[in-house]
Amino acid sequence: MTANQKELRLPSYGGQAVMEGVLMRGKQHVAMAVRAPDGQILTYEEQLPALYRSKWMNIPFLRGVLGLWDSLNLGMRLLTKSSNMVSGKDEQIEGKDLVLTVVFSLVLGIGIFFLLPALVSGWLDGPLGFESLGKPGNWLSNLLEGLLRLVILIVYLVVIGRMPEVRRVFSYHGAEHKTINAFEAGTELTPKNVSEFTLVHPRCGTSFMLTLVLISILFFSLLGPLPLH
Repeated sequence: MTANQKELRLPSYGGQAVMEGVLMRGKQHVAMAVRAPDGQILTYEEQLPALYRSKWMNIPFLRGVLGLWDSLNLGMRLLTKSSNMVSGKDEQIEGKDLVLTVVFSLVLGIGIFFLLPALVSGWLDGPLGFESLGKPGNWLSNLLEGLLRLVILIVYLVVIGRMPEVRRVFSYHGAEHKTINAFEAGTELTPKNVSEFTLVHPRCGTSFMLTLVLISILFFSLLGPLPLH
């Protein structure tokens, strides 16, 4: 990278694996490229709403909520579109159906990854003798809940990873990392150059999720009783 390039602040990009391809999202546009069955690369591009470039995105917490909704909404919609581009079908999830799908996914995720471990851990407190240990028992109960959450997450990833469609999506997961790593290094974005970069990226959402679960296990274990009500 030249001295002039180092002085310039590179725009921030994020990505996501889709069916037979990847999408890249900036502050103003999102672009997607997928591989059709005949080997042809199909592309799609759209401009993002002005909301994500407004002052609201500078407010802590609010920008996180908006960013999460944007990732779920945009990601699910373009994942469906990529499937249509590959298969030649036209089955879009939009409007009310898209909102209901995202809300259902959030509720299901909270139920499986948060409420279920808490309920199972609470049910096991008695048989394992945690209730009679006082404060150490509370720590052990929280630790058990965190470990259950981690196990459920790993099992979930392994199970869905065995589904043919999801496996194909996972196979493109590292492509976005390589591309962004190459871009941030100032390298010309050619297939040969990009292939030489690592699959790992520090802003990977999946890695962040696993790291967050591990930290939460340690953090919540020290908080004592955490009743659901």
